[in-house]
Amino acid sequence: MYMRLVLISLLAGLVLAGCAKPPVNRASATPLQAVAIDTPRYLGVWHEAARLPNGFEQDCVSATAEYGVREDGLISVRNVCTRADGQKRDAVGKARLAGGDGEGKLKVSFFEPFWADYWVLAHGDDYSWSIVGEPEGRYLWLLTRSAPISAEERAAFDARIRGLGYDTSKLYWDR
Repeated sequence: MYMRLVLISLLAGLVLAGCAKPPVNRASATPLQAVAIDTPRYLGVWHEAARLPNGFEQDCVSATAEYGVREDGLISVRNVCTRADGQKRDAVGKARLAGGDGEGKLKVSFFEPFWADYWVLAHGDDYSWSIVGEPEGRYLWLLTRSAPISAEERAAFDARIRGLGYDTSKLYWDR
């Protein structure tokens, strides 16, 4: 009986540890704000130029995200992770607008009934780039319409992301 309780406690601890959120990656106490987006212009294919480390992209060396319109009015989400060995892994989900009219706040789900915050924190006027995160500063992605980015673009994005209060030394840059 004692051994069974120990095993159950150990298993429960492992499950809880697996559910733990990553640390906050922002030094700033200023709350993040989502920017306005034109949803139709935001749709399409994006290349991940940089990201904060996270558990679901540990082995990705290159990733894309594709957003489209679903028949039910939600947004289709397809993330493709390419590993160093060339293998690809797809994650298919959906998103819904969660903010006010035109506000860049979405909720994304890859596993119902769980929905996560997805906030557009900044984007280019021409929608050639986008910085995406969530309100607690635990996740961050820099998305671009084309890959790779130049050294000058990388430096400019690094400064912009730092301006949002993130520790850019933790970023994983694609290529």
